[in-house]
Amino acid sequence: MGHQARERVRQEILAEVGPAVDTLVEAVRRDVPAYRALDGSRLPEVRAIATWVLTRSLELWVGGGDFTPAELARFRAIGAARAADGRPLPAVLRAYRVAATALLDHLSAHTADLLEVQDVLALTRLWLSGLDALSESLYAGYSAAAERLSGDRNRALRDLLDDLLAGRHSSAGAVADRTARLGVRLPDPYCLLVAEPDPGRPAAPEATAAATAAALAAALADGLAEPESGTLLMTTRGPRAVLLLPARTADALPAALAAHHWRGCAITGEPAEQIPTAHRLAADALDTAPAHAYGTDALLRDADAYVLALLGARPTAAPDRVAQAVLGPLLRPDRRHLAEALDAYLDTGSATAAADVLHLHPQTLRYRLRRIRELTGRDPRRPWQRLTLDIARNLTARRPV
Repeated sequence: MGHQARERVRQEILAEVGPAVDTLVEAVRRDVPAYRALDGSRLPEVRAIATWVLTRSLELWVGGGDFTPAELARFRAIGAARAADGRPLPAVLRAYRVAATALLDHLSAHTADLLEVQDVLALTRLWLSGLDALSESLYAGYSAAAERLSGDRNRALRDLLDDLLAGRHSSAGAVADRTARLGVRLPDPYCLLVAEPDPGRPAAPEATAAATAAALAAALADGLAEPESGTLLMTTRGPRAVLLLPARTADALPAALAAHHWRGCAITGEPAEQIPTAHRLAADALDTAPAHAYGTDALLRDADAYVLALLGARPTAAPDRVAQAVLGPLLRPDRRHLAEALDAYLDTGSATAAADVLHLHPQTLRYRLRRIRELTGRDPRRPWQRLTLDIARNLTARRPV
């Protein structure tokens, strides 16, 4: 078959290019899982690339030659775009091989009476040499973009948390779209940790402290991240580290903070749409908490933050949240006897006097106080925790005994 006959086949295919492109795209989606999973919004781009590659391949088949430097640059750009999409490079390269086979099958099925063996061989040779060149370009573009995006992605994740902390998203849908583009899932339920260096240790310049904050955040991310619970996000605010992490990891925070000689405040009780409030609560708590509020584990929690916001008349103060955060399980009707024991102890100042008020044996009263510590995590014998318990019980609707 000569030049004119190949041109006739080219014109026939391009006259009804839609079915030919459909054949290529359907073959790729059938044989390459990464393309099968694409949603409808991505298919027009796949079809556009398939149309261009098909058209150009037929032109080279008819007129001879190779892909031009400009065309190879376009393939590099396509490779970079696939890296940004997160599509695996092996899947991208395989898609072109599958499309090449599908094109040969399509030509054989629809122009069998026009094709000769040498024509099929010529197209095969074109695809073999073309695939080699375009694969190199795709690989180069993909690799360069992936290397760049590895740094850009870290910045993008920090920017995401910065915007969440500032409340810059207009809706939950906007957050969902952004996290989908980044390929992350926000922790739900979440814990928001704000941490800073222990002020009892020598002060470091802000730049050094910020670097240390980033290192702490990275260490916590390595030690606490649980992908099935959501992606751990981190950023810094001057010398402070801010982490958004799965709520189930909160129990591991005291040990992690102690290992780095830091202290912090962890908020777990705010809903997802109130991340800015959680951040303000935690940051304000670190600003205002007395030294003895930290106890032995260097970590403030929701109850501490709510009480501190109330005492400081902060905009985040929520009296209705204080009782629930501090007393929690004691508010259940079947634990009223524990609430009464707490009231008596706080009113009298000793277990013996409280037992007398309630007509109980002192050992029974001490047992109830131990249960209170177990249920609330608060020890009424410690000054700060006693204060939080006293404030919370006076904010409840129940009558003191």
